Amino acid sequence: MADETIIKIPTSEVLEDDEAPGPTISLPDSGDTGEGGKLSMIVQLVKKCLGVKDIAAMRLSLPASLLEPLPNLEYWHYLDRPDLFAAINDSNDPFERILAVVRFIFTKDLKFVHGKVCKPYNSVLGEHFRGHWDVPPVSYSSDPTQPPILRVHTTVPPPPAALAQGSETMSVKSNRSGKSSKSTRSGLSLTSASKGKASPTISTAPTSLGDAGLSKLSLYPLNGNGNGGGGGRNDDKEKDRDRDNIRVVYVTEQVSHHPPVSAYYASCPSRGVEMAGIDQISAKVSGTAVRVAPGSFNKGIYINLNSGPGMGEKYHITHPVANVNGILRGSFYITVGDSTIVTCVGAQGVAYRAVIEYKEESWLGRAHFLLEGVIHTYNEGSTEHEEWTKVKHIPTARVVAVFDGCWRNHIRWRRTAASPPAPSTSTSTTSSPSTPSFSTPSLSETEYATLIDLSTLFVVPKKVRPLERQLPNESRKLWDAVTTKLLAKEYGEATKAKLAIEQKQRDEAGERKKKGVQFIPQYFEEDISSGVPVLTAAGRKAVEEELQECSETWSSSS
Repeated sequence: MADETIIKIPTSEVLEDDEAPGPTISLPDSGDTGEGGKLSMIVQLVKKCLGVKDIAAMRLSLPASLLEPLPNLEYWHYLDRPDLFAAINDSNDPFERILAVVRFIFTKDLKFVHGKVCKPYNSVLGEHFRGHWDVPPVSYSSDPTQPPILRVHTTVPPPPAALAQGSETMSVKSNRSGKSSKSTRSGLSLTSASKGKASPTISTAPTSLGDAGLSKLSLYPLNGNGNGGGGGRNDDKEKDRDRDNIRVVYVTEQVSHHPPVSAYYASCPSRGVEMAGIDQISAKVSGTAVRVAPGSFNKGIYINLNSGPGMGEKYHITHPVANVNGILRGSFYITVGDSTIVTCVGAQGVAYRAVIEYKEESWLGRAHFLLEGVIHTYNEGSTEHEEWTKVKHIPTARVVAVFDGCWRNHIRWRRTAASPPAPSTSTSTTSSPSTPSFSTPSLSETEYATLIDLSTLFVVPKKVRPLERQLPNESRKLWDAVTTKLLAKEYGEATKAKLAIEQKQRDEAGERKKKGVQFIPQYFEEDISSGVPVLTAAGRKAVEEELQECSETWSSSS
């Protein structure tokens, strides 16, 4: 339920409300807002950062012309595909649930697959952001080895049978339809509206990588009904499908400024799924790239299933290491290294774990963005699996599935000989095109199926309350003056507005220090050292309010 919080492990370690040591490192605006001017400023920045142990902890002030008109708390989240987050708890089969978690991992940062690498605003202490997504639940084909059928923001149109179900569409494996949530899209979007009219029977996604880029940032609703089409009967059909939507809500707050740390919580109560964690990165210049790793408070992503088929299961997902490349050329791209580990605890029966190993890129030639991974069994009461951080470490007898591919494109998977027989996934006595009854066929050792095709998916836009309803420290409200000036290309004025916000934060920190008062977060409990933040009463209230929001009454953001 929304008012339940994720378990906290108490410790005595707390954050200090202090400024970073040393003077602020500022980068003067060159006055050249073209690509050449930006590249020159970036090269200057890299020179200043050489030898710095952790760039993320520096007191660094950048000119506004280098920033994307987007608050960091809004940009940095793991819900680019909220429909796949909600689908984690659909299946009765624990193996298929961890497979769904792996699928979610590959889509949680979809912005980096199709969008450009960008620098949003630095969050200020006490800044917070909240929003939600209303998405149709995924459906499933009669062949359970195939990935879920996604109904929005994909270049692959859903089968007519799935669309024909409208509000009757249910998850095959959970036999539960989503809560009604009629709404319209409003506000900041990481994707742009389609240039032409889109049929209401197909995806509302952009049709090219350019359309999905972050440089196509939109501050306007996607033609009211979000499908890019006209009115009349098309609108009525869209509203019918909206009744089937499920809501995913998100709340995050900046709980420390130096080091920069934020806490976040997301939930889809209708599917019994919640997620929480701490965001903190450590960054260092390494050669011609910036190496980004989790900070000391960032212990990963924690997903709890608090109702439904997987009730009681908890998934811990670790973060890999990333490199931002192409700095000296001004053409940024991300490569990923190391491993992501997924550990499920609390399962009834077999305990599963997954290892995703990202392949290191060669110094020569272009990047390939390759990965391989396994899903394997382990003993919850043992610790031997903690040493298994790469695919080669896993005993063959424990491997139940393998997968490989490109994390920017297509990833495939198959079961192995060690896989247990899959149970029947039939949960309904009434068969329909969207909820068939079947027994799960196992993939053989040589047959591969698609786990996820990222080339066909795009970021799902979120919905955010209009500015007049936001609090002063809410991200869009707080940075509105900077965003307005950046969108108008008034870079000098945008920098002034940005500096005013930063100075106000320094003044407030000085006042707290003078009075001997410690900053206390509003939405999350103060002790976040376990890596699992806990909502306060105000945080639970914010989640409940976001669940109850009726965005049809919202005016457009500006």
